[in-house]
Order: sequence, then C-alpha cells, then structure tokens
Amino acid sequence: MRRSSRRNSACSGCDAMDRSKLYRRFRTLLIANRGEIACRVIRTARAMGLRTVAVYSEADRDAMHVALADEAVLLGPARARDSYLNAERLIEAARKTGAEAVHPGYGFLSENAEFARACFDAGLVFVGPTAGMMTAMGSKSGSKALMEKAGVPLVPGYHGEAQDDATLAKAADKIGFPILVKASAGGGGRGMRIVRSAAELAPAIVSAKREAKAAFGDDRMLIEKYVDNPRHIEVQVIGDSQGNLLSLFERECTLQRRHQKVIEEAPSPTLNPAQRETVCAAARKAAGAVNYVGAGTIEFVSDGKDVFFIEMNTRLQVEHPVTELITGIDLVEWQLRVAFGEALPLKQDEIRLNGHAVEARVYAENPIKNFMPSVGKLSTWRLPAETGGLRIDAGYREGDAVSPYYDAMLAKMIAWAPTRDVAIDRLNRGLEDSDVRGIVTNIPFLSALITHPKVRTNAIDTGFIERELAALTSTAPAPGELELCAAAAAIVNDERQAAQGEANSPWQTFGWMPVGRRQRSFAFRVGHGPEQEISLNYGSGPSTLLIGERELAFTVAPKGGGFDLTLDGVKSSVAAVIDGHELYLRTRNGRFDLHWVDPFGGETEEQAGADKIAAPLPGTVVAVLAEEGAKLEKGAPILTLEVMKMEQTLRAPYAGVLKSIKCKVGDIVQEGTELAVVEASGE
Repeated sequence: MRRSSRRNSACSGCDAMDRSKLYRRFRTLLIANRGEIACRVIRTARAMGLRTVAVYSEADRDAMHVALADEAVLLGPARARDSYLNAERLIEAARKTGAEAVHPGYGFLSENAEFARACFDAGLVFVGPTAGMMTAMGSKSGSKALMEKAGVPLVPGYHGEAQDDATLAKAADKIGFPILVKASAGGGGRGMRIVRSAAELAPAIVSAKREAKAAFGDDRMLIEKYVDNPRHIEVQVIGDSQGNLLSLFERECTLQRRHQKVIEEAPSPTLNPAQRETVCAAARKAAGAVNYVGAGTIEFVSDGKDVFFIEMNTRLQVEHPVTELITGIDLVEWQLRVAFGEALPLKQDEIRLNGHAVEARVYAENPIKNFMPSVGKLSTWRLPAETGGLRIDAGYREGDAVSPYYDAMLAKMIAWAPTRDVAIDRLNRGLEDSDVRGIVTNIPFLSALITHPKVRTNAIDTGFIERELAALTSTAPAPGELELCAAAAAIVNDERQAAQGEANSPWQTFGWMPVGRRQRSFAFRVGHGPEQEISLNYGSGPSTLLIGERELAFTVAPKGGGFDLTLDGVKSSVAAVIDGHELYLRTRNGRFDLHWVDPFGGETEEQAGADKIAAPLPGTVVAVLAEEGAKLEKGAPILTLEVMKMEQTLRAPYAGVLKSIKCKVGDIVQEGTELAVVEASGE
C-alpha cells in the first residue's frame, strides 16, 4: 500500500502558491511562541541541527524558552497583543536574526491565516499549512460547509455569515435547545458557551463574542446542537507537499472542564478496531478536502453511536505527545521535514499502534477555589525523572515566575505503558512524585481524577468533571499516624540540616542527652480542619513519638529530597517539602498537605472578608454588568475580569444595593484592588 495520496478540487487555490517558495530547506528557525511548546519545538529543532531563535515579552525575559534557544528577541510589553500577537514584530525578529522559517506552536497566531500569509510575503517558511488551507479549515463555519460538501458527517447547526442577534436567535430556535455557541475562529474552549434556554442566549453570545475577540481577534459565532453526554474523539493527521496524507490513530479527550481538555489518551478506549478505521478514514477525507499539508487534527463528537465532525485544528495540538508515544513518531520533526519539502517517511500501513498513553495538563490554578489562576514565583519545582515510560514536557523551572498574562499551563505529564491501566498507574505515580511550591497547582486534582473508578472503567462523558467536581476537589483525608510522625520528623530533620555548621546547636546531638528526657509538641491540620497533636520525646535512650496514648520508636535517615522514617520497626520512604508553615508529604498512603501550627512561629493568617469585592488576581476589567444604585440578589454578577486569558465574573456576596463601582472597562487592576462596594439590604 502506498501512502494515502489525495488531490481534491473541493478547495481549489488552498495551496496554489509556488511550492519551492512555500517549502524549502532552512537552517534557522524562529519559534513564535512561549512556554512549554516553545521549549518542546526548540529541543527537536536543535536535535536536527537547526539554529533556534526565541521571542519573548517583557514578562518573559527570564523564561525557560529564552534560555534554551540560541538567540532571543524582545517583542514588547507583557500583554500578548503587544508581543506574541504582533505579527509585524515577529517577522522583524526573524529578519534581524536571519531566521528563514517560523514555527507558530499552538495558540497565539498558530491558526491565523494573515500571519501565515505575511510570513510567505516576507520570504519565510511557515511551518504549517498555507493561508488558504488555514482559512478553509480554521473557520469553524467555513470548514463545516466544506465538510458537508465532502460528505463528512456533521452536527446540526448554523454556520452562516450573518451574525446579527435576530439571525442567531432564529437559528437557535430552529436547531432546538440545548445548543452550543462557539467562536468561529480559535479553540481551547474560549468563546464557547452551553445555552439551555432562549433566555440564556443573548448574554451567552455577548460573553462568548467578547472572549473570542480578546483571544483570537475575531468575534464571529456559530451555533450547534449540543450533544448531551458526548465523547470527544480526534484524529491526528499530517500531509506533505508531495500529495501524501496520513492519519496517526485517534485520541480521546473526553475529560474536559469548560470545554478545555484536562486529560487526553491514545488510542481511544471507547472505539473498537472497526470504529477506529472508520473515524480515521473520515479524518483523512476531511483533511483531503483541502489537500492539507502539515500537522493537524480532525475533531469529532460522539453520542456513543455515531461521530460528527466538529472542527479541524490546523496546527499541532497540546496533546500531541500521546500520539508520539503510541507511534514512536516525533511530530515536530515530521513538521519540520514537511516544511523542508520532504515526503513523509512512512506509508499508512507502516504506522503501528503500540501500547497506550495518557497525558495530564499541569496548571497554575486552585481547584478548590473554582480553578482560580495562581501567580507567583516557583519556589519549588520537583518533577520525576523521565524514566519508566514517563515523559515531562515543561515550560518552567524552579525560580521562574508565573505571570497573569498568559495561559496557566506549566507542564504536561505523559505516561506510556503496554496497557491503559498501567499507563494510568504510571501517570498517577508521576503526579504523586511531583511537588510544585510558591503557587497553587491542580496536581492533587489530576491525581484524584485519573484514579476515579469511573475514569478507570471509561464510564465518562465531557460533563463528567463538572458533575463530580465536589468529590474531585474535596478536602484531603486526615493524616494517619504515619503522616503525623512523618510531619514531625520532617521538621526535626529540616532543623538538623539547618543547624549543620552551628557548633553549639542542640540539634547537632538530637536524640541523645546524658541524663533525662524532654518533650516537644507539634500540632498539624489539613486546610481549616481540626488540629491533630503529636509529641516528640527525646534524650537518653531512643527517640519516640507520642500520639494519644501510643508511644512509637522512630529514627530518621535523610535520603534525596526526603528521608527514610523507621516507625515502630517499619521503614517507609517519605518525600517532604517545608515552605514556612506548610508541609507537603508523600507517604505510602498518598499525598498530604499539612499546616504546621507553630505556637512560637508568630504566624498570622490574613482573613479576607466575604464582602470584599476585589480583584482575586491581576487582570483587565472587560465588562461592568450592573449599575450603581442597582438592587442586587445574592450571587448577581457585578463585573467581569479577564485573568490568564479566561474570564472571571465577580458577584454580589449577599442581597443589597450596589453603592459604587470603582473601576471601568479596560482598567488593568492588581490583585486585591477594591472594585465595587455592596451595602447589605439588612433583610
């Protein structure tokens, strides 16, 4: 069997430009992106002998991708529209450094046809499809019309050019609620809203348009029938300039929150071999409709019986590593070879599916506080070694700053194994072996998610996380004897290490005294739960720990980032990190985050009043939703902030009157800035 070859007139002109100018060998590559994907592209490009150029904003001067590249160019201020979304500055950076090609990564300008065209006009190779292909498939509306003509199954919907409120409302009524309002351009769940009634439609369209305009510079909308209890299946495709097109199996991305993928795996555990071939054939047909060149993804929604085309992402996906691990193919390398003008190195029947891979996205966000983004300096960054089927794609290092200006993803953790169950176990162990401090992450949430019994048995749909959110974000169980002893031992071990070099420190000889014994008490709690006490007895004879009436002999031996704790004759390996009064522990029972209640530490806990309507993080005011003097019910929306490219709506803490608004649309506000005042009604 030859490589899949296609020539389709459905998209005439999509790649009509001179191929010798579109695809040719180059030596220097500029990566028009940041974070994890920039680091990932740089590594493969350098392994292929290419010189790499990074770009950065003022907020990213010390970022990891800047350090990895051979050269780096400052684009401008922190806001993306003044830096990473500024096509002119990106092309000027390529000109200054002698770069002959541009890799757009994902997000930012990766699916912007005008940027692809501008690169071509500037004499640069764009590592991706042509502007024509991007226009045809990058528009959700246009691509659906094209897929309908090509015979690819579609979800019922409206994909027309008319965008007035009356047209969209009429289309929604015709399709029937529930519907999905979504941005015609872009992806990542931005500019997308589920609407379950006619009354919800108008505000959903306003919010989705505003978010889409900010993220993609395009606020056109389409409307689709919302498939209840759906699954998300997507197929990786790649084409070359010789007319060859391949599918590299499928991924399942059903575990989502707010339409953004959280866990991805390949192959789909939902499809049997016959279904797999059917959906992959449909994906090749879809990509073939535009004579597609480069890496791309055809996305489908499934109702459990049939699959329907959603959209094509004309770029590399965040979740591409799971496909790489089951096929042994470096997709970035293939992207670059296609951009060189080379033919794809394998035929369709030479691509083998091997094992199972699962990926988790590690974000700077607080699941307990409605996944509020977290910003700050990474004081601790410990991720496991890439061994035993585990892969880490990271964009940050210890000491790096997480800013409020960009997407909150820090890294991706990917596990491969011969079977799905073992891959999940490996991924969970990798998450448990990780510790990130200085900001809040979703690591405990990810661990709870992938070990949930229904995830194990694949009894899920795209609404699973929202339904199970309370259980997935519940407070961790109280620590047992092992954890309390480990916490006390961690503090003592930390103090002993700090005392090294202090000749007169009592901790130099901890565990022994010539006569008598002494006692030291500790108190710990999880979150705002009750305190649990433990006492350390030391002096002449062995050291012991007293919990209630039980006295347990213990010894501590430092090891790596933790220690071996021998408790009552049983030795356990403990990972421990102490950050002020916060302790992270990993024992054989899992992850534990404890607060050390130190009576001599002078600790203070800042309590913000529930009535304080203030910016939770630095952000931009994008909408004021109530007028001064308005009577508000509890929970009524007051204003909307854009934080890390996501909208956060601040609401009335109780019923009352909106006394004042202390900001206006467009204001850039800092964390803690008071934005509004509500006076309680007294009812």
